[in-house]
Amino acid sequence: MAKDDELGAAAVPEEEGPSETAAADETEDKVEDKVAELTLDGPQEAAKKKKKKSKSKKKKELRVQTDPPSIPVIELFPSGEFPEGEVQQYKDDNLWRTTSEEKRELERLEKPIYNSVRQAAEVHRQVRRYIRQILKPGMLMIDLCETLENTVRKLISENGLQAGIAFPTGCSLNWVAAHWTPNSGDKTVLQYDDVMKLDFGTHIDGHIVDCAFTVAFNPMFNPLLEASREATNTGIKEAGIDVRLCDVGAAIQEVMESYEVEINGKVYQVKSIRNLNGHSIGSYQIHAGKSVPIVKGGEQTKMEEGEFYAIETFGSTGKGYVREDLECSHYMKNFDVGHIPLRLPRAKQLLATINKNFSTLAFCRRYLDRLGETKYLMALKNLCDSGIVQPYPPLCDIKGSYVSQFEHTILLRPTCKEVISRGDDY
Repeated sequence: MAKDDELGAAAVPEEEGPSETAAADETEDKVEDKVAELTLDGPQEAAKKKKKKSKSKKKKELRVQTDPPSIPVIELFPSGEFPEGEVQQYKDDNLWRTTSEEKRELERLEKPIYNSVRQAAEVHRQVRRYIRQILKPGMLMIDLCETLENTVRKLISENGLQAGIAFPTGCSLNWVAAHWTPNSGDKTVLQYDDVMKLDFGTHIDGHIVDCAFTVAFNPMFNPLLEASREATNTGIKEAGIDVRLCDVGAAIQEVMESYEVEINGKVYQVKSIRNLNGHSIGSYQIHAGKSVPIVKGGEQTKMEEGEFYAIETFGSTGKGYVREDLECSHYMKNFDVGHIPLRLPRAKQLLATINKNFSTLAFCRRYLDRLGETKYLMALKNLCDSGIVQPYPPLCDIKGSYVSQFEHTILLRPTCKEVISRGDDY
């Protein structure tokens, strides 16, 4: 987990005695007082100036994050510059990029975008650090999600489509691999023997950080978690400009399936879930068209300079294949959908709410409830049937199996590869 001084705000050390700066300030204040006495301002005006000066000094002091976190991340970084992620060099045939002046210049031009996504990543790190501290068996899943999401809203200074949550908090349990979040009224409780995938996203100006980790209280599941964590790290290591997506998938599968886990006396080889993938990320577009397989035999398509990718892997003790099941909670407006005429006034009204608050970012039913929408299920179904909105039901392996997931967002910069969402935790 990140330490306090790594949250972008080191505490100001206490000084043992008067520093040179303090002595200089004291001398400057005395001079100002003397000048005031010799001018028309007088001592009262001089006192006002001193007060203003002391206030401005206080503003310059760095702030530290509270516990629980409540200070917007932007206030912890007064310079407006956010921390770079983990930098990895490209492999041999692309090493020349590191020192290329042309490629460095391209990065300077993209700096505002890099800074936005780094801000989103810093929010992600701080939120997950806090959530890890409070997670425990017996929590209502809906309380967990709402605590996490409200913390994101505070730290990212939520502002319409300019800054906020990128998609609903996935907290899929056990054999459910992805796309499950509780709908309003859900009473599911987190148990000691659950394996929970905590997948949440942040964004600034549509620049998305998609990052996930798995929580298991019972140490019996540790090898399963390690399998997906190391498989994800392998995928990150293999990714790069001009690398074929299928080669990344083959490397991931080799690492994932080298692990086995003993659960209640039975040994399972960990399997990569063959119909789940990582993906490229675009502006306001969580899945931007390219898929990063986690088994061998995928696409020959190459990764390209400047692309963002979510490298995510899923390890399973089941069949290693998911299907849609359970009640749907996740929805997303189709990115390329044009104008489609709607007959139902309620569907038109709901679409206006979706356009205003989410655009093409994913949302869930709890988010509609929070906005004051009621009795919207028929209208939502109409939007789905019309092809305007796509439902994303939970993805499940066989009942009784366990799935783990780890995920990071990476950026293929012109000179190097940056693991945007890397933290001290994973």
